[in-house]
Amino acid sequence: MLVSPGSRVAALAACGALLLAGAGCGADKSEEATTTPQVRLYGSDGNMTNAYAAEFKERADLLDGMKGTTPLTPLPEAFKNRLRAVDPKLTDYLYSAESYDAVVISALAAQLAGSTDPAAIAKQIVGVTNNGERCEKPAECLRLARNGRDIEYRGVSLNRAGFTDAGEPATASYATLTFGEEKLDDGKTEFVGAGDESAASTKNPPRSHRQDSGKVPSAPLVLGGLLPRTGDLAIAYPPLAAGAALALKEINAAGGVLGEDVRWVDGDDGTNPAVAKETVEKHIADGVHVIIGAGASGISRAVLPDVVAAGLVLFSPSNTDAGLTSVEDKGLYFRTAPPDSLQGRALADVILRDGPHRIALVARKDSYGEGLQENVRAELERAGIDGDRVKLLTYEPPADAKAPPLDFTAGAREIKEYGADAVLVIGFGESAQVIRALADSGVQIRH
Repeated sequence: MLVSPGSRVAALAACGALLLAGAGCGADKSEEATTTPQVRLYGSDGNMTNAYAAEFKERADLLDGMKGTTPLTPLPEAFKNRLRAVDPKLTDYLYSAESYDAVVISALAAQLAGSTDPAAIAKQIVGVTNNGERCEKPAECLRLARNGRDIEYRGVSLNRAGFTDAGEPATASYATLTFGEEKLDDGKTEFVGAGDESAASTKNPPRSHRQDSGKVPSAPLVLGGLLPRTGDLAIAYPPLAAGAALALKEINAAGGVLGEDVRWVDGDDGTNPAVAKETVEKHIADGVHVIIGAGASGISRAVLPDVVAAGLVLFSPSNTDAGLTSVEDKGLYFRTAPPDSLQGRALADVILRDGPHRIALVARKDSYGEGLQENVRAELERAGIDGDRVKLLTYEPPADAKAPPLDFTAGAREIKEYGADAVLVIGFGESAQVIRALADSGVQIRH
């Protein structure tokens, strides 16, 4: 169900008014009378996946009824089929469309620039998505670009408006997801639109080049992967990798870029700054022009200075930290994932529908977790939820796979004593320990 941004804001305001008046927003009166409240669980894009259930092993039933949001547009079945042809084991599609579009936009920008120079590619990226001849398929868009025509790419994730001047989507679609019996219940998925089409850039890019009139580079366009093959965000790797692989396959089937097949150099970000920096260093040595990644916002923040110093493009399909909109990047950082200033509104909406009285917001301690936590808190406050009804907690994620697992025992005890009836968990695979700790501390999780 697609809900307009205006109606969503009105619903938030109405819900906030009810809460201020002492009434629940859809709350069950019998539940209000319970001395020990049952806790509803909520999640965000880092853990609302089928792969997350595997982190619980035999305790996956703890997730039954958990709700949350993720940037997701209704994906055409044909696109899913093409992804499964690349990876038959695929069970999730989180950020697959964003990964696909990031690779396609990079290729189109290089074709329009008539060059594989990263600086020239960067100057075309925003323009690829705005104020040109509308096209949707890589083959169609590449044909126009080879003829020197300005294009306006509309892909799988980028389907309403183009990029802003900052190089990120002006609009987004969010899915409200719900866990059923140990996996997401697709029948309960709803879609909510967000953003403002008028925020799309109106600037004209540099003049595009006809392929037959420009100098064809002696080397092909090289894209380097910086995706979370390992680490806390590894649960999101399969759809990210499948989206990139599918885009590369279809671009090269359509004749490639500037007369050459586009090359892909694989690379892991490890959900770890040290691992990611090593990968970036290798990509620089291997002559990569555009790096697709990183998976996590904090990892992109860590490697961006190195990427910028080398003069390469960093293009992430899954960074959502709102602070990255204004990061110093010399015009070399882009993303197809929308900022969390938009997801914060969608998450607050989901939580408020259930009429909570005390809300705990638990986040991993990094730019993604703390940034989204603050966005949700601000949206709850805007809807009339007083500060004493919201509790903020953070945790340090394990440094790497060899580190001891997260111990959230003290935090769980604090949430229980606070009497929360809603807990939002913002994290990646490691956040499963938060939910286990809640259950082990005697918190009654509502299913």
